[in-house]
Amino acid sequence: MKGMAYRTTTMTANRETRREAIRITLAHRSGGAPGASAVAEAATDIWSQMAALLTPVIGVRGVDVIFRRSLYLASKDFPWLAPGEEHGDSAALLAGLKARLAVRDAEDAAEAACTLMATFLELLTTLIGESLTDRLMSPVWTHSSPPPEKRPDHDGVANL
Repeated sequence: MKGMAYRTTTMTANRETRREAIRITLAHRSGGAPGASAVAEAATDIWSQMAALLTPVIGVRGVDVIFRRSLYLASKDFPWLAPGEEHGDSAALLAGLKARLAVRDAEDAAEAACTLMATFLELLTTLIGESLTDRLMSPVWTHSSPPPEKRPDHDGVANL
């Protein structure tokens, strides 16, 4: 039982860490612009980067299936996210998402995009595991602070 509680706590902590990374990256890439169109542009850029990193591992079809499932699940909280007529390829689905995000208010668009990406990452994690998901997706996220600098301690040995 202890192992199960630890795993659940770790998964929850990782889920929150990923959501925070998504929020920071979305805000950074939208350039702090107040409009939903900037959020929509940033979100689709992030999706394109995620797809490019994942395609060699799970294929175009794998990315597409997880993306479609994520849209379905996220549309339960944001019904306007549900795809309309764009039943074609991933490019059409992404263009439709961008259009739907762009007409919302910026805060709503950002929250929906964050939920959609977090859902995608949760599904991906169930497929390829947490470690591989984190390694593959780490180039996507903007980190909130630079890595700590090495500084010498009292006896001259560098510490972090």
